[in-house]
Amino acid sequence: MLVLGPDDEARLQLLVLVSQRGYEVAAADSVESARKHFAAAACDVVLATPELAAGVMTDATAPAVILVVRTRDAELAMAALDTGITVAGEVKPNGKANGKRMVDPILIGDGAAMQRLKSTITRVAQQRTTVLILGESGTGKELVARSIHAQSPRRDHKFVAINCAAIPATLLETELFGHARGAFTDATKDRIGLFEEADGGTLFLDEVGELPMPLQAKLLRALQESEIRRVGENESIKIDVRLVTATLRDLTVDVAAGRFREDLYYRLNVVPLHVPALRERVEDIAQLAPFFVASHGQRHNRAVQLTDAALAALAQQPWPGNVRELENVIERAVVLADTQVIDVDFLGSLMKIRATSTAADDQELSIKKATRSLEQDLIRRALGVTQGNRTNAAKLLEISHRALLYKMKEYGIS
Repeated sequence: MLVLGPDDEARLQLLVLVSQRGYEVAAADSVESARKHFAAAACDVVLATPELAAGVMTDATAPAVILVVRTRDAELAMAALDTGITVAGEVKPNGKANGKRMVDPILIGDGAAMQRLKSTITRVAQQRTTVLILGESGTGKELVARSIHAQSPRRDHKFVAINCAAIPATLLETELFGHARGAFTDATKDRIGLFEEADGGTLFLDEVGELPMPLQAKLLRALQESEIRRVGENESIKIDVRLVTATLRDLTVDVAAGRFREDLYYRLNVVPLHVPALRERVEDIAQLAPFFVASHGQRHNRAVQLTDAALAALAQQPWPGNVRELENVIERAVVLADTQVIDVDFLGSLMKIRATSTAADDQELSIKKATRSLEQDLIRRALGVTQGNRTNAAKLLEISHRALLYKMKEYGIS
């Protein structure tokens, strides 16, 4: 099967979904590259976007074509049927962010914990009520927020997200509420805030527990009155925004300590949603790991796969960094793998663990020697993948460029 369309998130998700169902799938972004694929490999069907489907149909070697259209493209679908193209799918937009159309977020996992979470999301998505998403770092709280928006009546409007911990407190107020020209020294023109940008849609405040107290009061007023006031202005602006927030902190402790307003906490915590840690949904690793292998394989143009033993080893790890840590390990493995198969030994070296051991392994228990051997191996692999580019190799290894140069000198790696 060939997925023909622009190299974007929509194509990536379609690739992953099709491969998860056991099909051999490839990708192309032009009619010319599709024709080269037909000449080099067997292909039973093409999933194509409207812009490219017609061009494929003119090729005598092309297989059956399935046109992927949005629901609103009715005339386009009817015209396609007249040419012999099968119309059998849709890609639904869920609003815009930064001027780009978004595709539906994917919550991977069919285990009991995720089934409960998905069921709750479906129920709360239809309401305007505020939602407080709770969970450890790396569990996917923003993905849950996006899923709520995607299933809500607001899906055709914007989803706007901000991490409250990443913005200095002095700037956060203008980020959220905007400012008037002349409100402060650098305010040379009016600026709308994120509340106005998300009007009609959903505003997601990540790490809401980091909001300073004065800003908490202004947020509470915005929720109660459905209006905001830009910094430096006297008149209020009506807004229609569904607020979803998230935190990894225990806000009840912050309330007791006087660091978080009790009235705001109850206003945000109308519907609490707990996102399970990865250790609470170990059964989902069997779906998560192949998903990340497929998505990052497509991104880095690497055709790799996990062995069954490697997949089993992943399910035995503690994953303190949760799904984010699992994804990072998988991406590193995809990029650094020397072969098309990621086995237990290679995966174990990346994670600084051994999923299996032998009698010979047990004889060598020096952490220092094992660490030095691991570092040398990873540095050589990273330099090979980046064709000797030390800056990019340092990024892959997640160390500074200076640290990489030091280690290369220490190990005699040229």
